[in-house]
Amino acid sequence: MTKAEALKKAKELVSKMTVEEKMTQLLYTSPAIERLGIKDYNWWNEGAHGVARSGTATVFPHTIAMAATFDPELINTIADVISTEGRIKYNKHCEYNDHDIFKGITYWAPNINIFRDPRWGRGQETFGEDPFLTATLGTAFIKGIQGDGEFLKGAACSKHFAVHSGPEKDRHGFDAIATPHDLFETYLPSFEKTVKAGVAGVMGAYNRTNGEPCCAHSYLTGEILRKRWGFDGYFVSDCGALQDIYEFHKFVETRAEAAAVALKNSCDLNCGQTYDALVDAYEEDLITEEQITEAAERLYMIRFLLGEFEEVRPYSDIPYSKLDCKEHKALNLKAAEQCITLLKNDGYLPIDKNTEKRIAIIGPNALSVTALEGNYNGYASEYITVADGIRRVFTDADITVERGCNYCHEKINEWSGFGNMISDGIAAAANADITVLALGLDCSIEGEDTGFDNDYTACGDKKNIYLPKTQQKLAEAVCDVCDNVIVVIMCGSSVDLGKKVRNHAKAIIHAWYPGSQGGLAIAKTISGDSNPCGKTPVTIYDGEHPLPDFTDYNMKGKTYRFIEGDALYPFGFGLSYTKFAYSDLKLIEKNEDTVKVSVTVKNEGNRSGIEKTQVYAQFTDSRTYTPHFQLCGIKSTNLEAGESATLEFEIDTYWLKATLENGDRVTPDGKITLFVGGHQPDKVSNALLGYECEKIVL
Repeated sequence: MTKAEALKKAKELVSKMTVEEKMTQLLYTSPAIERLGIKDYNWWNEGAHGVARSGTATVFPHTIAMAATFDPELINTIADVISTEGRIKYNKHCEYNDHDIFKGITYWAPNINIFRDPRWGRGQETFGEDPFLTATLGTAFIKGIQGDGEFLKGAACSKHFAVHSGPEKDRHGFDAIATPHDLFETYLPSFEKTVKAGVAGVMGAYNRTNGEPCCAHSYLTGEILRKRWGFDGYFVSDCGALQDIYEFHKFVETRAEAAAVALKNSCDLNCGQTYDALVDAYEEDLITEEQITEAAERLYMIRFLLGEFEEVRPYSDIPYSKLDCKEHKALNLKAAEQCITLLKNDGYLPIDKNTEKRIAIIGPNALSVTALEGNYNGYASEYITVADGIRRVFTDADITVERGCNYCHEKINEWSGFGNMISDGIAAAANADITVLALGLDCSIEGEDTGFDNDYTACGDKKNIYLPKTQQKLAEAVCDVCDNVIVVIMCGSSVDLGKKVRNHAKAIIHAWYPGSQGGLAIAKTISGDSNPCGKTPVTIYDGEHPLPDFTDYNMKGKTYRFIEGDALYPFGFGLSYTKFAYSDLKLIEKNEDTVKVSVTVKNEGNRSGIEKTQVYAQFTDSRTYTPHFQLCGIKSTNLEAGESATLEFEIDTYWLKATLENGDRVTPDGKITLFVGGHQPDKVSNALLGYECEKIVL
């Protein structure tokens, strides 16, 4: 069914509704209209890394972990599985007349905000700090969710439009000030690209941007989204955001005025209850029936595209046995393996899985399930923690497990116990030949508006980028008593272990939030059954790196594109157990829209491996400032030992443009250089990986 056909059917159905009935359909809890054969429908569902919050489903690595794969084809496959499982569950929900929250097939994912500051707690939900990576992986995810059949398999939603990345504690009343330059260079490209790729929905953010609430923004929504980009899908408020318009932003005085200003600025659907006041707004002549009708028609267009009103519902033949099946678990494990990012290896890894040595697994993430899940998660039928995974792989080893400390708080002389466990952790490490330090965070520490404010976190945002002091204390003490320390970090952001632990550790693995199979993937990486290939989707900073004020949305000094000074581990960095070499970079074709180049990559090591080739552009323009580098191409290639491959990249010249102060993207008046390799072409990456990227001047 085409959009035009769906819209025609929507218009026909909506025309049969009274104005009062139409208004009720603009709430996310859309009630039934029995006389028209319409069942109630709850629009709110989550599927960022698996169908969430409604029984068993595959829990894939969280979004930031998926980003570390640098692999849009893999992300597309994952999203296709998510929508398959979503359809299975939806079919059963319909069969049993269950239309509650989290039971529909309109998913409010992906989160394509830019992870501009490493302290932001919701950065784990994003594809990282780069506009190209976010746009590319976001588009792949959306196409996987929505499918390519006659009907939408599921409806994806790009969020949170458009300038949104903390602080969490202030989000309901905060005004994010962004220049036109930063808007069009950093904050808007991922939305533009996903809109033009056909995303069904867009969600507005809680905050204001440049003075206007994002869910009632005349410029961002009316001018840019609807007119310039031609978005014809549905726009939904973040949950409770319309209430913020009058209660915290003080943009208007009443609920009716808030409902009216949102509707007039193209917000079709309210997650919340403010659109209850549409009746008052209509009676006060603040809105027209035509505006109500237009919103209802867009919403019903989506419902028709999903096949809700078909006599035989599309995708109803997917067998229930496909839910959480062996094939989906195998894909989940593959994704977890490919997201794991090796930051340091002093030649110590991999370790023979037949070793009989004593291995201690110590830290708050040793047995943690929440650190596998991240947030916005579903519920897996099986979780393999770090300790579980190591037991499965290292079957002959003598294994002990100790938490050693809590995530964030240490209590001395606590009667209930488990407040101070450091001596137990040290004892286990002192008695071990090898210690795996399982450190990091979970969504109770970094996350969405947690409400907790202490010395480490402010409502889910970190106050610094070190480990919490309790974990730092444990890690340093373990390093004092055990020579062979492997650190496994599980979190959704940049965390510095501190110089002592960094220097002492034989290896450092960043596993992000790796999904329900994550512990097995980590163990297979340590043993060498899996060769790590993840790349950092964010800059990992030294804990002492001076960061700009968190509330400052100016991009200067932020992310790899505008960093001042050096990164600890740069964006795009990750080690392997093999070595790749690049040669023969050639320009194939160049025109106004695309640039085609080819390069040869060879696996020069003695084991197979997956290389994540990256293309970066460097350009200058006398009229404006430009990024140090801009990612503009990625490709994942599996090569056997000694094998070579010639890769071709077709680069959209959109990513080779300079952004002027007024937001216009223009061809640079200076030279454009392309760099191709397995990392960013900065000096730190060159030193860490031991080679420089191939380069060519266009």
